[in-house]
Amino acid sequence: MFRSRLVPGVEVVTVPGRGLAVRTADGEFLSVRTQDADQGSLLSLLSGAAVVPLDDEVDRVVKAFEQAGYLTDEPQHAEWPAARRDVRLLGDPALTEPLAAHLAALGAEPRTAPAVTASDTSPGEIEDLLDGDPAAVVWCLDGPVPDGLWEAADRLPEHGVAWLRCHREGWQAYVEPLAAAPGDVTAAHIRARRLAATPAHRELAAYWSGPRTSGAPVRLTVPAAALLAALLADDLGRWATGAPDTAGLPARRRLRRVDLRTLTVTEHPVLPVPDVAPIPRKDR
Repeated sequence: MFRSRLVPGVEVVTVPGRGLAVRTADGEFLSVRTQDADQGSLLSLLSGAAVVPLDDEVDRVVKAFEQAGYLTDEPQHAEWPAARRDVRLLGDPALTEPLAAHLAALGAEPRTAPAVTASDTSPGEIEDLLDGDPAAVVWCLDGPVPDGLWEAADRLPEHGVAWLRCHREGWQAYVEPLAAAPGDVTAAHIRARRLAATPAHRELAAYWSGPRTSGAPVRLTVPAAALLAALLADDLGRWATGAPDTAGLPARRRLRRVDLRTLTVTEHPVLPVPDVAPIPRKDR
């Protein structure tokens, strides 16, 4: 006897005159060679609706689905663990409010701290960030990150607290990878990698430091804020429940850039920056 079901995003369809086909999570169609396997029993088993006896032919097809990674015994939505439900949200309400709604719907218990906006250049203190013993801290800015603002927050993983953040630079927003343990990618690592990757590193550093002159301000639209909040909530939910990465780059080694005009998301690999050895002192 066997009971399982298709993983979310994988579906089986009956094609007139051609038998069964699988639609993969990536949207591709693959033919299924059922041969003498009873299709009714096979489809009942794959849907998870019933326990059915396996004859040799059905067993052969089921093993092919298993080897391809199309079957699961896990529930579709893992419950958010109680020990990781306390999530502290900092930053601009335009982002923290939709994020709080997403997290609450997933089973977390978000706490929204007093608004800290991109115009606030006061760096956070690690003691303040750890107040209340949160499982995770998320900091969202509707603007560039002032120098030093996230310096203390980068130490959160050393205290066993997950650290996630996003910010906006003009029409581009950046969702940085979640850091949950020492050695994960921090905000300082992201800044160093971005400066190293562009020939305009002096200009980028000056842009971050300010001042900046602009005309009509960029307004973060409701759909754009909802998208950023959804990306953050998904990353945090996967960390909390231990859900595996699906496709593309590993979540904790991935910087996502969101074009706020088209809501297009691109992924970029990113690694921690190794500590630099101190320069030896010259003997006088």
